[in-house]
Amino acid sequence: MRTPQSHTAPGNPPSQSTLEDLRLPVQAKLAAAWTSFMFLYIYVDYLALYKPGFVDDLLAGIVHEFDLGPTFVAIALTLMAIPILMILLSATLPARANRTINLVVATLYIPVSVFNAAGEPWSYSYFYGLSIGLEVLLLAFILRSAWNWPRRTASPASLATGLDSEPLRPPQQA
Repeated sequence: MRTPQSHTAPGNPPSQSTLEDLRLPVQAKLAAAWTSFMFLYIYVDYLALYKPGFVDDLLAGIVHEFDLGPTFVAIALTLMAIPILMILLSATLPARANRTINLVVATLYIPVSVFNAAGEPWSYSYFYGLSIGLEVLLLAFILRSAWNWPRRTASPASLATGLDSEPLRPPQQA
């Protein structure tokens, strides 16, 4: 009886149909998750426009029992801007700050997502249950990815320069 051999063994090269499974950097995973979250967040707000009476309330200056005005739109903009900025921050911040800010913001957005269903009629419970469930799943993915951020073992040389900084390079001569 033959034993199965690994596809990576030197004598057994992978077949043409084997797909390569590349590891995506944590920053890219987080940026993609925040992008997905924003698409969902915006689309849920857009679909809410189709509820009977919603546009009439908007025209009357009311959203979810809140009066439309400068305070409401500033808060709404802030609630939208934070996850939008998280897309950029997740792709550009150094690892330590990136991990921390993703853990904090994703944790704070779970109650924000749940609050979006406050005061909604039970007839829309499936819509809001599905949308909030998907948003919370994305936030849980963000929390898990940030929490499990891979660590590297630090050598004495890397401890001197810091884990989030690039190694020192000699100056280039002109």
